[in-house]
Amino acid sequence: MRYAAKIEYDGTHYHGWQYQNETLATVQLEVERALSKVANHFVRVNCAGRTDAGVHASGQIVHFESDAKRSARAWIFGSNANLPRDIVIHWVKQVPNDFHARFSAIARCYQYTIYNNPIRPVIFRHSVTWQCLPLDEALMQQAANSMLGEHDFSSFRASGCQAKSPIKTIEYINIHRQGDIITLHIKANAFLHHMVRNIAGTLMAIGAKKEAVSWVSELLKAKNRADGGTTAPAAGLTLTEISYNHLI
Repeated sequence: MRYAAKIEYDGTHYHGWQYQNETLATVQLEVERALSKVANHFVRVNCAGRTDAGVHASGQIVHFESDAKRSARAWIFGSNANLPRDIVIHWVKQVPNDFHARFSAIARCYQYTIYNNPIRPVIFRHSVTWQCLPLDEALMQQAANSMLGEHDFSSFRASGCQAKSPIKTIEYINIHRQGDIITLHIKANAFLHHMVRNIAGTLMAIGAKKEAVSWVSELLKAKNRADGGTTAPAAGLTLTEISYNHLI
C-alpha cells in the first residue's frame, strides 16, 4: 500500500529535511524512525519539498509504502508518540500507487515572516527574520509584482542549485503587514534552491530603500545570481501548502 501524510515541523534544530547520516539530525530521519516503529519494518519516506536547515513546514506532504495492516489512526498516533515534540503528523491517507509527493505536485506555497522592529525578538526568534530597518511594504509589493508569471529566475537561485531549468511560474506574491509583522505569501509551480529566501532578501532591500523597485526587473533580465541580493535567513521561511490535482 502507498500512503500520503501531512507533516508539520519546526526546523530550528535540524540539518534540513533530507537524510544525510545517522549522526546528523534531519526531519526525514525522525519521520522514518517513527513510521518504521509503527510498521515494524523500515519505511522510506519521499517528500514534496526538501527544506533547508532551519526552515519550517506546516504543510509538508510525504508518501511512503508499507504492507503492514494499520489504520490511519494507528499511523498517526503511533508515529506521533515516537516523534520529537517539534515534528508532528496531521493525517495519513491511502493513495494510488502512482502518486508521488514531489512529482505529482502542481504547486507549492511558502510564507516568509519578518519581524520589523528596532529591537530584536526573543520569544519567537526561531520563526521570524528580524529586520531592524524600517520596511515599506507597499514598495515591496510593487517590486514583487514584477515577478508574477513565468520568468527565468537564475538571479534568484543558489549557486549549487541542481534544477534542470531556472524557468518557474509564480502565481502570486502577497505582502501584508500587521503591526511589526510583515508576511510574504508566495505560490509557484515549483521553486529553485533558495529562491524564496533570495526573493525575500531582495524585497527587504527594496523595502529598506537600499534599492529601487526597478531592481527586480533588472535582476530578472540579468539572469545571474552574482548580481542578486542577499539570501534572507532560514528562520523566517515556512513551507505551508502543496497542491495536487487530486488526492488531498
